[in-house]
Amino acid sequence: MQAIKKVLIAGGGTAGWMTAALMSKVLGQQVQIALVESEEIGIIGVGEATIPPIQTFNKFLGLDEKAFLRETHATMKLAIQFENWRVKGESYLHTFGAPGASLGFCNFQHYWERAKRQGVKGSIWDYDLNYLACKQGTFNKINTQNPIYDMPYAYHFDSALYGKFLRGLAEQSGVVRHEGIIEHVAQDPETGHVSGVQLTDGRQLEADLFVDCTGSRALLIQKTLGVAYEDWSHWLPANSALAVPTERHDKTAPYTRSIAHDNGWQWRIPLTHRNGNGIVYSTTHTTDEAALANLMGNLDTKPLADPKQLRFNTGRTSKQWYKNVIAVGLSSGFLEPLESTSIHLIQSAIVRLLKLFPHQGIQDSAVEAFNEEGRIEYETIRDFIILHYKVTERDDSEFWQAMRNLEVPDRLQHKIDLFTSVGEVFNDQHDIFRDASWIQVMYGQGLTPQDYHPAANAMNLDDLKATLDKVLAAKQQPLAKMLPHDDYIKAFLGAA
Repeated sequence: MQAIKKVLIAGGGTAGWMTAALMSKVLGQQVQIALVESEEIGIIGVGEATIPPIQTFNKFLGLDEKAFLRETHATMKLAIQFENWRVKGESYLHTFGAPGASLGFCNFQHYWERAKRQGVKGSIWDYDLNYLACKQGTFNKINTQNPIYDMPYAYHFDSALYGKFLRGLAEQSGVVRHEGIIEHVAQDPETGHVSGVQLTDGRQLEADLFVDCTGSRALLIQKTLGVAYEDWSHWLPANSALAVPTERHDKTAPYTRSIAHDNGWQWRIPLTHRNGNGIVYSTTHTTDEAALANLMGNLDTKPLADPKQLRFNTGRTSKQWYKNVIAVGLSSGFLEPLESTSIHLIQSAIVRLLKLFPHQGIQDSAVEAFNEEGRIEYETIRDFIILHYKVTERDDSEFWQAMRNLEVPDRLQHKIDLFTSVGEVFNDQHDIFRDASWIQVMYGQGLTPQDYHPAANAMNLDDLKATLDKVLAAKQQPLAKMLPHDDYIKAFLGAA
């Protein structure tokens, strides 16, 4: 029950400096905040794609969006395009928007299902403004409270530069940075709590609360406190990645590309100064050499550096908060970046910690609440990623055959069964992906509901078609005022 007066963040990078920036913003001078990192320890730096809640984080910190875009070489992101996931040669978009509009008791997909069975052509994505803007390669902000024109967006940015940007903000707020490598971790002999760390040059840093941002090394939460790691590789066997930067395209798409290959998938992320590229794969099904050849043979711009090898083990720490250590970022677990959730998991963990911050001492109830919410969040994201692999028609390699035959978690199987039978989705409280996301991926991966809600029959067919035409026209109306993506960024930043 010791009051928390000093916090030490072990590790910098995106996780460490996001933690330092938000913690100093929320707590001000009530707590002394320090961060220890070493320039000798490399930063993975491949988490370059985000989801819309990053805007909330940036706004709370008071970041100027123009400065943020300039400093991190950011572009706008409206969606992820999944290519070759259901079958080779086919693609679909998982957008941040929601197809259609609210038409009554049931969700839009039920009205669309009825119309489709009555001969209405096109796809459900035709009623999604994010999708329409992606197809045009355009962007603009729409200042309206009308939900039919809602066009949520996130960013692609250089995560290493984002960390540096936040470092400047945090240090201005009083966060003290220590350059050095942690050599030894001290523990209280009675409680087992971490009491301090010793650096290689002999300096000792003490604190009441420690945030482990040491990446996959998990120096405090796993190596020191011995918290177990839940291995999820039986569901998600990819355990390796290769990342390489390339020259940017002449035209920058406002979406991430995820391209499925025989034994994994490849990402393409457009920034204003370069592209981020990489391939995620399973060494059980292919070799590093074959994955490298696959990646380098499928680049569409010139490489700017040698590929970087990454190893990982999908899963999570069984407890994200244990004793007086909270794991944030890769120290808390790893999920492949298929749905751009890495930075969001950092953000949500920091917010959760600050909501439950133990200023008068660590309470078991707060620790339990933190860990339970974190568990559900990790598991629901895990299930959403598994969905892309499980629901597929691909059987052209041992990898895809194995993924099709997975025995998936019960929660996910229930979601698949529910959508297949009645076209409906029910979400868990802490699932960051809402109905529209699950619906888009399920449709995109080839699931078709056997039935739709009877409320969709309340309109006569002519009225239903007329209503859908009105929704379609409304979604298309803002497109004429949108700029090509690159032109928008130049105009927004005031560039010539």
